[in-house]
Amino acid sequence: MKLGIQIVLWIASIFFAYKIYDSISGPIKFKQIKNERYAKVINRLKDIRKAQIAHKDVNGVFSNNFDSLIKFIDEGIFTLIEKRDSSYLEYDRTYRIDMLREVIVIDTLGTVSVKDSLFGDSNSYKKMAYIPIEGVQDSMFKINAEVINKNGYKVPVFEVKVTKNIILYDQNSDLVRQENETVSVDGVNGSEIILGSLNNVSNNGNWPTIFDAKQE
Repeated sequence: MKLGIQIVLWIASIFFAYKIYDSISGPIKFKQIKNERYAKVINRLKDIRKAQIAHKDVNGVFSNNFDSLIKFIDEGIFTLIEKRDSSYLEYDRTYRIDMLREVIVIDTLGTVSVKDSLFGDSNSYKKMAYIPIEGVQDSMFKINAEVINKNGYKVPVFEVKVTKNIILYDQNSDLVRQENETVSVDGVNGSEIILGSLNNVSNNGNWPTIFDAKQE
């Protein structure tokens, strides 16, 4: 009888020791996994931003879907130009003298493909629509682009986002819920990772500077 009680107490002590360990190590492991996955997602968003800025430079607006953005990278061309100051003398009929006129001369130097300029030999951009997390590789970023009125001017804007629930799909639900409620200067606030904005003129993301360094 006494042996049976000792075994039960031994099992109970192991169980509670495990629960204490898990309550301490769980959040630590969650943070590590979260940061690793966020870094992968943010690096892909940086590639999307690079492509979107190029798309606007060439076409005047941002792309509102990944098919057209990838096609632009495959087929797009940058025109290389050089601007230089110049001047010349021109006879002024009012003052009846030669007057110095200053102008900006734009010379076309050639062209270069968008793909070579932005991605070189890499074809990684062809997967830019998809979340780079194992287990959800078929899930896609949500992308949108519009032209908004800002202080009387028509301004192109874009937004790309993904929910934290997708990124952390297999993690502890309580910890994910807490993460979705994050309000911190060194965290990704809110329930989504977002690049750009449909309401403001911005190409920035809602992540802290800790993720700005390129991580592979």
